[in-house]
Amino acid sequence: MPTIALVDDDRNILTSVSIALEAEGYRITTYTDGASALDGFKSAPPDLAILDIKMPRMDGMETLRRLRQKSDLPVIFLTSKDEEIDELFGLKMGADDFIRKPFSQRLLVERVKAVLRRSSPKDGTVVKETDSKVLERGQLRMDPERHTCTWKNEPVTLTVTEFLILQALASRPGVVKSRNALMDAAYDDQVYVDDRTIDSHIKRLRKKFKASDNEFDMIETLYGVGYRFKE
Repeated sequence: MPTIALVDDDRNILTSVSIALEAEGYRITTYTDGASALDGFKSAPPDLAILDIKMPRMDGMETLRRLRQKSDLPVIFLTSKDEEIDELFGLKMGADDFIRKPFSQRLLVERVKAVLRRSSPKDGTVVKETDSKVLERGQLRMDPERHTCTWKNEPVTLTVTEFLILQALASRPGVVKSRNALMDAAYDDQVYVDDRTIDSHIKRLRKKFKASDNEFDMIETLYGVGYRFKE
């Protein structure tokens, strides 16, 4: 079973969440701050990390920033209700999902399952035929099985969510995809996200490709309609 890293300075949350996830068969590692988590990930990388935003030594945002420099590890943020700005900033930085405190253990378990399904469809879920083949669109090349993406032969590191959104757009160049369609492509049915979440992922996708090629302009916005990949 996958290994899940819990990173939170609240030991009550570490204990209760560990019990809930272990009951589902997951292997759990726990850390009380981001610095110790990053050190632990070097020798024992997990399959998914659950990060609290507010922690001593190194908070969740800084932990995610450093993690994204080297890894596309799926990340779920734990946030408080009044941290909407943090949620949007976290999504822009590459978080895959967020859960607001207080939360039910059942909700957390379902979100974990959803993110893991998206990141590794090897657990018996049906994989679409188009998902199993390398996708090439001009200078773009995406390999879903290896979770690799290149632009002009230069690697572009994408999170699971970013990869699925770009794959949905590039699979049909010129066709406008609504935000709802992109949500369906990238998120499990049980996960609710709003329009701003998709917009944040699109902005981050553009930023990553522009870092590789400043002339990149393949993702077009049709205001009030959605997005499309240029033909």
